[in-house]
Amino acid sequence: MFLKQRDIFWGTSTDFMKEVMDNTVKESYPIGEILFRQGDPTDYFYSLIKGRIRLRMRETGQTVYVVSHAGEAFGWSGLTGSEAYSATAECVEPSILLKIHKKDLLKILDRNTADGFIFYKQLSATLGHRLMQCYRVISDATQTTDAPSYGTGQVQEMTSGE
Repeated sequence: MFLKQRDIFWGTSTDFMKEVMDNTVKESYPIGEILFRQGDPTDYFYSLIKGRIRLRMRETGQTVYVVSHAGEAFGWSGLTGSEAYSATAECVEPSILLKIHKKDLLKILDRNTADGFIFYKQLSATLGHRLMQCYRVISDATQTTDAPSYGTGQVQEMTSGE
């Protein structure tokens, strides 16, 4: 089984993909299964085949992202230098995932520099897209407007609801 070519591996070579797939495990998880918790060591990198995974912050329990499209990747923290996952990942539907140990993937990326460059370029585009989604959510939630200065010359910023 190969990862879908619309995901983070888009544009990499067939040989690279074969090597990745040879080191990947396909696993099924039930609803409610916790794949990793925020703060856990970053052992695995995941790609969704089927299902839905909620990524949430431990402090608030708020969902920060839902992985719901085949080929979407998550658990990438260890590939960017972090030693701990930045969120908790929970199956909100029965899910089928591909997972690869971070150390195995990093070795493959080091051996295949051209494909590694493509992979990290795709990863940065994915993270940039998610960051922009977060900006939109934050922007929608805070909706700032300028308050009148009442002749003081100082304009105070107010959030909606004040």
